[in-house]
Amino acid sequence: MTSQLDSDLIAEYLLDHPHFFEEHAELLSTVKLTSPVMGRAVSLQERQMEILREKIRVQELHMADLMRIAQENDEITNKFQSWTRALLLTRNESDLPRALADQLKEIFHVPQVTVRLWNLAEAHAGNWTSESVSEDARIFANGLSAPFCGPNKDFEAATWLEDGASVKSVAILPLRVGASPDAFGLLVLGSPDPNRFTSDMGTDFLTRIGETASAALACLRG
Repeated sequence: MTSQLDSDLIAEYLLDHPHFFEEHAELLSTVKLTSPVMGRAVSLQERQMEILREKIRVQELHMADLMRIAQENDEITNKFQSWTRALLLTRNESDLPRALADQLKEIFHVPQVTVRLWNLAEAHAGNWTSESVSEDARIFANGLSAPFCGPNKDFEAATWLEDGASVKSVAILPLRVGASPDAFGLLVLGSPDPNRFTSDMGTDFLTRIGETASAALACLRG
């Protein structure tokens, strides 16, 4: 009487006896496996080489992807540094909103950018950034704990842009001092490309832009 061998037991036996194929080297060439790559039967050695080559190929693709991400992050970091430098070089406080918006457009290639602020100091009350801000827009800003990214659903903030009618996607960043629950403004980025700002995109970098913009513009508050 013989019992059918369990494949798991065979696998366990081979793991426990790593010298098995050294003692039975002839099996390496006689055992045939079906190759999904070549579409024919190959030896155990050939199949093992196929598996190793596939693992190497996957690792190379993964490494290439990591290199691409690293290069993209490096480019973003350089752009962020250039933008921050431009803000630091702006000596006149009243010029900060314009410099901030223009440099975002130039350095990050954002088609349209604008800023709206409220509760400004008396010296800056007539600044262009305080125009056309409704109470609803302020409430909306207070409710943003992170940048909003997505399609332009007739947001009031989008109408502040130079050509709001052409904007298909927006990023709306709240401006606030530290952890204050009340925002003192909004930074609005718009694009005619519906895929430029999407709801599933990462917002970590936009959050940094918002925090830096808030720090730069806080000096205009009352």
